[in-house]
Amino acid sequence: MQSSATQDSETSGAAVVVIGAGATGLSAAFWLAREGVDVLVLDKGIVGWEASGRNGGGCSHHASPLFAEEQRLWPQMDELLGYPTEFQPGRVRVALDERQMALYGRSVENATAQGFRAETLDAAGVRDLVPLAGEAVVGGYLWHFGGHANPHRTLQAYAWAMQDHGGRILQHTSVKGFATAGGRVTAVETDRGRIACDALVIAAGPQTGRLAAMLDVDVPMAAARAEMIVTEPLPLMPMGGIDGNGLYGRQTLRGNLAYGGGPHEWLELAGMTVPHRSATPLMRNISGRLADLFPKAAHAKIIRSWAGIIENTPDGRPVIERLTAPDNAVIATLSSVGFGLSPATGHAIRDLVVDGECDFADLSSFRLARFADLEPDWRERQGWMPLGEQAAA
Repeated sequence: MQSSATQDSETSGAAVVVIGAGATGLSAAFWLAREGVDVLVLDKGIVGWEASGRNGGGCSHHASPLFAEEQRLWPQMDELLGYPTEFQPGRVRVALDERQMALYGRSVENATAQGFRAETLDAAGVRDLVPLAGEAVVGGYLWHFGGHANPHRTLQAYAWAMQDHGGRILQHTSVKGFATAGGRVTAVETDRGRIACDALVIAAGPQTGRLAAMLDVDVPMAAARAEMIVTEPLPLMPMGGIDGNGLYGRQTLRGNLAYGGGPHEWLELAGMTVPHRSATPLMRNISGRLADLFPKAAHAKIIRSWAGIIENTPDGRPVIERLTAPDNAVIATLSSVGFGLSPATGHAIRDLVVDGECDFADLSSFRLARFADLEPDWRERQGWMPLGEQAAA
């Protein structure tokens, strides 16, 4: 990263200012910088300090219109970035009962319809690939698509690659507002002063709604704590990417099991610290389900936990849109699936900023217009309220 002195000397402006140094913002900045666009990334914390660097590392989002591009790009990312992401292809979904088997089968049907291959495994086939699984397994699915990567290494790779192409990063820089003229954003107001820009990308995770509101744009979202636990190293399994029992995660190259999967604790953004602290009740819940998924690892000690804040739109789908007012701003909020989709998302945002539209995927389902008739009390209706407010109700 650049020194503070160097950073302070570079606040005069950029062709494109990207707010948010998570996976989405950094990927967008990389795709822009590699084409010679002058890009500056701002973040109130440091690179990957929230959920982008604190997740299960999955790269398998078959329900997204960006899925095909996600799958095309991930195997290339180490070469494109010039730094390791630890991407590993393929994934296994383990079912502990017939209900889970049927539920997980839907993803196979969806991916198969898009031309991707998967196979059904019986219990013995699962245990061959997942030796830590137990006798309770009824079956599962082997995906010959998808995979997983190391979030920490990937975020650093995005940042370094973007800087190698001339992009810049200002960390510990809070956005206070925007200057506009003629229906366009002309500058970003920060605690380091005014930063002029020709185009703006807001990809600030849970802060995206608050920042968009400064431009009179309503992006409905709710913030939640996403928690991960990490065990001591265990013998490496043939497959490192394994989901099941409502959990997502991976086995690291050192053998640690790094897993999360809720339940979410809904939060208010006001007064949140960065990074957010882990919560013992959630750790117990995840630990219990992980022991059920991998009973032969039930003895393993938990050596650390992470908590990051994720954003969720009312329908759980991303928002990626170039606005009409102001017409030089792009909003991107991935509704808690930002890491895995980031190679494709960054490419799409590059297209929106430079060309005005994405030429490889239909992003119409990601537009804000779908929330035009959203009920004002949508959070209460879905039960996405902080614990204190739930008790008061």
